[in-house]
Amino acid sequence: MAGNGILELTDESFDRDVLKSEQPVMVDFWAAWCGPCKALAPIVEEVATAYSGKIKIGKMDVDKNVATPQRYGVRGIPTLLIFKGGKVQEQLVGYVPKETIQKALDKHISG
Repeated sequence: MAGNGILELTDESFDRDVLKSEQPVMVDFWAAWCGPCKALAPIVEEVATAYSGKIKIGKMDVDKNVATPQRYGVRGIPTLLIFKGGKVQEQLVGYVPKETIQKALDKHISG
């Protein structure tokens, strides 16, 4: 389960929680069987804490939700998509270091 203020996203909640969000949203597409996803999870949690109030962070299990990953062409996981104004601004695929995620997010905070 998602914690640290991380939204648990579903195909049903995606438009409301991500596309209609006033704040930028980073979505982590993951699966329980994915090793790199498990390795990335603590980094996503650290980022969620550090950016609390500036950026929303959501996680979507690609095994439970297939429509949204297909809609955004998510082929490999983990994939991080950063949305602002209802559009994908940034895409990070695979395990990436925290600094890479922070640089990507910093570009989209109120500016």
